[in-house]
Amino acid sequence: MRAPSPAPRPRLPRRRPARPRLLAAGLLAAVLTGCGDAGPGPAPSAPASSAPGPAAASPGGPRSSGVPGTAAASPGGGDAGDARGPAADSPVDEGPGADPGAAAPPPELDDPASPAVVVNKRRPLDPPRWAPAALEDVEGVRLRPEAARDARRLLAAARADGVRIVALSGYRSYDDQAAAYAGWVARQGRAAADTASARPGHSEHQTGLALDVGQGGGCDLQVCFADTPAAAWVAEHAAEHGFVVRYPFGEHPTTGYWYEPWHLRHLGAERAREYTSSGAATLEEFSGLGPAPDYGPGR
Repeated sequence: MRAPSPAPRPRLPRRRPARPRLLAAGLLAAVLTGCGDAGPGPAPSAPASSAPGPAAASPGGPRSSGVPGTAAASPGGGDAGDARGPAADSPVDEGPGADPGAAAPPPELDDPASPAVVVNKRRPLDPPRWAPAALEDVEGVRLRPEAARDARRLLAAARADGVRIVALSGYRSYDDQAAAYAGWVARQGRAAADTASARPGHSEHQTGLALDVGQGGGCDLQVCFADTPAAAWVAEHAAEHGFVVRYPFGEHPTTGYWYEPWHLRHLGAERAREYTSSGAATLEEFSGLGPAPDYGPGR
């Protein structure tokens, strides 16, 4: 007799992150989070409805814990003189959730030139100072050519629907990110800086595939952006143009960063469609990778 064929793998139900209102968003840091956009200048002020700074909680306590492995920094904490932080090219510890017997990830997930590359706190760029071979301007920000093409289409489509969306930030070099991260360390200490800014060599912006968007108002790069028409539009339509919201609401234990409805990651149209239809909540889950809540023990 022929052995019965294995049952087909059930399709995961699609998980759409809820759009929190501002009161719920009070638990989030009113800062420029995983994007690491804040430079060495003064820390941005937080709106009244948000927490006072990185890693600060709402008065009634957060609905969920902060980024695992991080804590609010005490005054004077961190090493403001070390712009790089721990060596970005040191071996990556996948943490207690990793399976030592698991197969190595597909090489395209490690290749910074691949549109499928996954960069997070446990997966630095290799080499750390990698830079795209080519960049194109999109309304004042730079992206890799394939991302730039789709970003222009996304912006045009939103405006055709009557929604104002502007490009705020794109490619940043290793040195740009080092300066931004050092500014956060100097002001907040390393622990708090790690909840607000990616360490150099760990930022998606260095790939040239990350795009921060806004609507040219006071909620740009702030938690209140979640309640704008621009945020609603990109949540619904970004994948049609090859982008996904990289840091969804409530997924910081996996991504390592609080909700960023403005931070879009380019995957390309086909891969973005696969991502949104897969039911995966994060790019890590979609790619078959473990969570990256922090930089690993001792880092």
